[in-house]
Amino acid sequence: MSLFKQNIAIDLGTATVLVSVGEKGVVIKEPSIVAVKEGTSEVIAIGEEARLMMGRTPFDITTVRPVQNGVISSYTITRKMIAYYLNKAVTNPIARKFKPDVLVCIPSNTTNVEKRAVYQAAISAGAGRVFLVEEPLAAAVGAGLDISRPTGNMIIDVGGGTTDIAVISYEGIVNSKSVRIAGDTFDDTIKSYLKKKHNLMIGDSTAEEIKIEVGCLYHGAKKSSIEIRGSDLITGLPSERVVTSEEILEPLIDTAVPILDGIHAVLEETPPELAADIYCKGIIMTGGGAQISGFDELIRKSTGVDVMLAENPQYCVVQGSIQILNDMDNDKKRKYAITR
Repeated sequence: MSLFKQNIAIDLGTATVLVSVGEKGVVIKEPSIVAVKEGTSEVIAIGEEARLMMGRTPFDITTVRPVQNGVISSYTITRKMIAYYLNKAVTNPIARKFKPDVLVCIPSNTTNVEKRAVYQAAISAGAGRVFLVEEPLAAAVGAGLDISRPTGNMIIDVGGGTTDIAVISYEGIVNSKSVRIAGDTFDDTIKSYLKKKHNLMIGDSTAEEIKIEVGCLYHGAKKSSIEIRGSDLITGLPSERVVTSEEILEPLIDTAVPILDGIHAVLEETPPELAADIYCKGIIMTGGGAQISGFDELIRKSTGVDVMLAENPQYCVVQGSIQILNDMDNDKKRKYAITR
């Protein structure tokens, strides 16, 4: 049985779902989007197929994000989405006969009710045993940090819906804060700015493209421009605009202020010895949102502490999660598996 029973780690993000299987590594990276029949839980499409349908479907079909700000907003749709990805991840027909051990990442400071919802969704989707790990711990492991020693490490994981800030020592979180400002919030800021400044309405995909191509959070970090298309709010007709890094800099920095406040709050609550370790070693940033140009420099200037972007930051959480699960023997699995 153990030969075919799979270890599966799921980073159930607000924007993206990442799935890693055993020693294979990441096998799925798709948008956390589901297309459903309006007013029902009937699923039409999941992931990339659903993303391509955004804004291009009849009125009776809508696209939803079943996970909002790291929290399940629709239990039924989330269960169906997890079941879809579990089935897609396990390709061996013999292995499919055995329910896999599944580790799911959750934001720090998640409530017991929210943890219970994740557990129930994973079990109902076909998981055998379910394990939960807080995202900063998984991110630290995935970034290659040695968290087994009693020394301070600081992680800032910028996802799609939440930014998790944590100080880690001796395989545990000393103190942490979860801020519901992250990658999707920057997208919303760009949409609001263009609507107010240029009377231009754009979709989520265009806003994300602007963020990736020209978005920056520090003066001089990027000097680029992009030509985008949307709907003119005055005429109602299609329209084109050129957006530059400089013009969206200030709105994006204003959006990042709560994250900076959260970082300061966590540092202020950190014991002096661990704070000294962090000052010497620096802060590690992970998550897709951490890749916005100048984000590291903004935090460096705000805190006076060196900041480094992890290698492959978007994959750190899921890579750390599968490493944690693979390193568990059966005794540890029996001890840490959630049973109710």
